[in-house]
Amino acid sequence: MPEEFPDGFLWGGATSAYQFEGERDGDGKTRSIVDNSINENYTDTSVASDHYHHWREDVALMKELGMNSYRFSIAWPRIIPDGDGAVNPKGIKFYRDLIGELLAANIEPVVTIYHFDLPQALQDKYGGWRSRQIIKDFDHYCYVLFKAFGHQVKYWLTINEQSNMFALPYLLNLSGDESEERVKFQMNHHMMLANATAIKRAHQMMPGAVIGPAIGLSPYYALSAKPEDVLAAHKATVFRNDFFNDLYFRGTYHPEVLNYLTEYDLVPQMQPNDQTILMDPQAKPDYLGINYYESKTVRAVPTGTDYAAPRASVTGKEMRVGETRPGLYQEVENSHLPSNAWHWEIDPMGLRILLHQVYDRYQVPLMITENGIGGVETLTADKRVHDDYRIDFISDHLKELRLAIDEGVDVIGYEPWSFMDLLSTTNGFRKRYGFVYVNRTDEDLLDLKRYKKDSFYWYQQIIRSNGVSLG
Repeated sequence: MPEEFPDGFLWGGATSAYQFEGERDGDGKTRSIVDNSINENYTDTSVASDHYHHWREDVALMKELGMNSYRFSIAWPRIIPDGDGAVNPKGIKFYRDLIGELLAANIEPVVTIYHFDLPQALQDKYGGWRSRQIIKDFDHYCYVLFKAFGHQVKYWLTINEQSNMFALPYLLNLSGDESEERVKFQMNHHMMLANATAIKRAHQMMPGAVIGPAIGLSPYYALSAKPEDVLAAHKATVFRNDFFNDLYFRGTYHPEVLNYLTEYDLVPQMQPNDQTILMDPQAKPDYLGINYYESKTVRAVPTGTDYAAPRASVTGKEMRVGETRPGLYQEVENSHLPSNAWHWEIDPMGLRILLHQVYDRYQVPLMITENGIGGVETLTADKRVHDDYRIDFISDHLKELRLAIDEGVDVIGYEPWSFMDLLSTTNGFRKRYGFVYVNRTDEDLLDLKRYKKDSFYWYQQIIRSNGVSLG
């Protein structure tokens, strides 16, 4: 097995605007729907890691780490405060300065256009993703970004974790009730059209750009060799993975999903030219970003079973609840895998399995746009953070990633979650993911000072050796 990763491999780290930037209500920015929902349920996004005021220091840390790429998102309400009107020059300046600093440090920007933060103004005006108007407004937002930054940014990601937004309803101002299933599929349809429109515009405005969505995916295992469970694993793969990716890359609804939507009267309203938009060759993604944290295991479940939306463990004391889709599948625990403190199963080989599944089906370059593990961490007396568990997790996943590449999968980069501690969507700062520690808690901002963890120095060696030091 070759020890090195391919020449030009993108080594980086990832963040998102609402979890990292802070300055939630300043310099012309307005609230997003996730600002408000996170405030109510988990913690305050007003400061987060305060990257907005520490970006030069943070980029210097990226350079010291050796990153040659950095995945981050742009906040829509920082660029266009009311979502569909005037551009905020302070927002443009912030990202232009950040991108310039990254390029000066030889760090390739990997820019996510939409990472959950829909302007609250558009949610109030017409229901956000519930309305087809969002397609036009998202297209305008993309036009503004491509015009402002297209000459500096090569790699773009359109929409982050589209499938997970519908699994976690608070990210879309949904209640999670089964009665809203029709609304979810309609919103998903609008999001697909927005994604296709954005990619086409990017190809028209930036011929050299590389653009595609980033989606949270898992391989689905059957609980047993019973044919019913094997079929349930197939159904889960279709509904949670292929459904979204087929629309991205083929412009069509998977027939099994469409049959299900028809049977349960969930088919979204479509206009005559929608299929033309989705199937336009210029709207096909150039690559796919994959956010991978864990595999999933499922078993068969009777049609009469109640639907259950997935529910995260906020404190770690309560168990997670997996999704149940009646007549199709029910997520269950895999006794063959260890779990972290929040009941997420740890499965490095699952990444390799998933990469083969996706690459076999679509034959497009792939980028790992999130992968990592969070935990409760504290500074030692000598201002260190010993996070061996993170080193073990990422090391094991990188070894499987390297095997997948050696076996023929085209993977162009690795952007682990996260470069620095930030606001965990369901767990606040109680659950830390970064290579760099931010000195704050959910209750106290402290001094927000940055401290390099043990994993920082380990990952630095991985990057420096292009993976050889993995062994």
